Amino acid sequence: MSCYVLAFSPTGGTLRTARLFAQAFSPAFTTIDLTPPDTDWTAVSLTADDVCIVAVPSFGGRVPPVAVSRLQTWNGHGARAILLCVYGNRAYEDTLVELQDVLTGVGFRCVAGIAAVAEHSILHQFATGRPDSTDAQTLAAFAQEVRRRMEREPQREAAHLPGNRPYRPFSTIPMHPKAGTHCQGCGVCVQACPVGAIPSDHPASVDDAACISCMRCVAVCPSHARSVNPLLLSAAGLKLKKVCGQRKECQLFF
Repeated sequence: MSCYVLAFSPTGGTLRTARLFAQAFSPAFTTIDLTPPDTDWTAVSLTADDVCIVAVPSFGGRVPPVAVSRLQTWNGHGARAILLCVYGNRAYEDTLVELQDVLTGVGFRCVAGIAAVAEHSILHQFATGRPDSTDAQTLAAFAQEVRRRMEREPQREAAHLPGNRPYRPFSTIPMHPKAGTHCQGCGVCVQACPVGAIPSDHPASVDDAACISCMRCVAVCPSHARSVNPLLLSAAGLKLKKVCGQRKECQLFF
């Protein structure tokens, strides 16, 4: 059995969460980051004996469309998939069921689902510092439980994950980071943007229509030049304070 972590993780929180789970699940695993636009995963050929921990962030209660399109290029060949959706302490709504449908559609067997919390990628005052040590312990316990159940019931699939079909309409917080005067025009953000929304000839700007507000450009900028309009951040923070203010815990579903 080979173990893989397939993660779409623009700011790193989803990948970090997936690795916490994977470290407790398997002594060795291969990480494939689906975020960069030029990732080549064609050399990976899965078998029914393999296990894939498939991790995505929840964008407005859904799987980001770019993650859907990249996952749909895979062929699961009957490999077992552990679904992991990561959200910023608001809600994950239909993310798990959508991810289950996508993976089932390309030949994976979905055996478990996990909803985990990581620091909000835009509003960092929510779930600050998560996943924390408590989350790490919880995810490790989940990993052991999933492994036990897989060994006991190797053909069992996850038939009941939380969420609705049809899914909720896709929408995100419409915040498009732009660079200020500190921008050095290095182009790191151009290469890192998952959807090519930053023009190479003017990296301080952004194509608002293409931008998915994933904040990857903010996370990778070496001069910390990219940011979101502070007035929009303040308004969004006030709007979400009630639903994001209390700590939510990781959940495991079979």
